[in-house]
Amino acid sequence: MPVVALAGGAAFTFSYAEHAELLTAAGADVVTFDPLRDEELPEGASGVVIGGGFPEVYASELSANEALRKQIAELAARGAPVAAECAGLLYLCRELDGMPMCGVLDASARMSERLTLGYRDAVAVGDSVLAAAGTRMRGHEFHRTVVEPGAGASPAWGVRVPERRVEGFVEGGVHASYLHTHWASAPGVARRFVERCRTS
Repeated sequence: MPVVALAGGAAFTFSYAEHAELLTAAGADVVTFDPLRDEELPEGASGVVIGGGFPEVYASELSANEALRKQIAELAARGAPVAAECAGLLYLCRELDGMPMCGVLDASARMSERLTLGYRDAVAVGDSVLAAAGTRMRGHEFHRTVVEPGAGASPAWGVRVPERRVEGFVEGGVHASYLHTHWASAPGVARRFVERCRTS
């Protein structure tokens, strides 16, 4: 049974309960970890899910936990599945407001004055650990940060805001995006992620 590490604690307070339930139903052992306190991922972790929250409030503490940041980077470098949304996206960047983060993505994040808020219709630009190209999902954005660049060479989603744009990053086993999606709207997402955990 693959172990999926699910970020929690004060810095990562937002995730849908159904995500853990769907991962469990797909055959995963879901174990929560706290990036503020835990210096290691749960034993045997073969995939990581990092949802939303307020990492900018805890940037210095997250940065100080270098052992965990390095472990997540090493897991991602091996091609293990990593799904990150909003706060998780920031945590995977090189830096957040000048403080080192995991360095999984060649991008930097910073606070801004502008609130980005709204529902989004999204389509997967290419294949990833979460979705096959063309998969349609609905989600929302809620943040006051900017990631530069806003998309990688292989973006995660094409969205209509109402203008069309791409955003997020798909690199190896990593799927990182600002978009909070509800996996219950496409249960195959959790099954696909767990299957990648088994084979990575």
